[in-house]
Amino acid sequence: MTIDLEAHGPVTLLRIRGGKANSMNQALLDELLHALDQVKAAPAVVITGEGNAFSAGLALPELVDLDHESMAAFIDRFERVMYQVLTFPGATVAAINGHAIAGGCVLALMCDTRVMVDDPAMKIGLNEVALGIGLPSTVVEPLRLRVPPQSLARIALDGTLFGPNEAHGVHLVDEVVAAPRLVPRCIEIATPRAAHPIAYGQIKQALQWQTVEALNRNRTQLRDQWVEAWFSEDAQTTLRTAVARITRR
Repeated sequence: MTIDLEAHGPVTLLRIRGGKANSMNQALLDELLHALDQVKAAPAVVITGEGNAFSAGLALPELVDLDHESMAAFIDRFERVMYQVLTFPGATVAAINGHAIAGGCVLALMCDTRVMVDDPAMKIGLNEVALGIGLPSTVVEPLRLRVPPQSLARIALDGTLFGPNEAHGVHLVDEVVAAPRLVPRCIEIATPRAAHPIAYGQIKQALQWQTVEALNRNRTQLRDQWVEAWFSEDAQTTLRTAVARITRR
C-alpha cells in the first residue's frame, strides 16, 4: 500500500494506491496523514485514487469486530485525517476517478473542488444511513458548506448513491469530465490557485471558519453518538451482512 506524490509545477498530485477499492483501514489513514505532512507547504494538492475507485469508504471487514474503544480510536483517526484535508491552507481538488462511497465521499467533500470522471457506472454518495450508522460532525458540517440546503436530504437522509451527472445536479461534484481529462483538468483548476498561497489560505480560512467552529463544537458529542449507532443491533446486523457480501466477491 503506497501513496504516490508527483510534482506538476506548483501542484502536488497525491495518488492513493491502497489496494482493493482504496478502502480505509488504519494503515491507509496513517499513510494519508504522513503524506499530508509531507505536502503541508505545497500551495496546491490534487487528490486522486487508482483504478475504478477514489475510495470505497471504510474497510468494513477489518472494522466490524472491533470493540467500542478500538472503534472510537479508529474514528478519531479518520476524523483527524479529514480535518487535515479540510483545513489544508493551500488549494485542494479531488480528482474522483471512480467510486467515492461513504468515507470516500467524505474525503472528496473535504476538498475545495470536486471533479468526477464521466462514467455512469461510477457512484458517489454518503450511504451510511443504509448501513444503520450516522454521520459525525466531521462529515455533516463540511457537507453543509459544500452543497445547497435542498440537496441535503437526498444526500444525507436518503443515502443516495449518485452517478456523475446526478452528483453534479445536486452539487456534490463541481464538474464531470472524460477520464483522460480528469487529472489534467484538476491540475488546471489548482494551478492558478497556487499563485498567491498566503491570500488563498486567508480567504479559505475566512470562508470556512464557521464550519470548522461548528465541527469542533459538536465533534465529541456526535462522534460518541456515531459510535453508539455503529454498535446498535440494527447497524451490526446490516454491517455484518455487508461484510459477508464483500468477502464473497
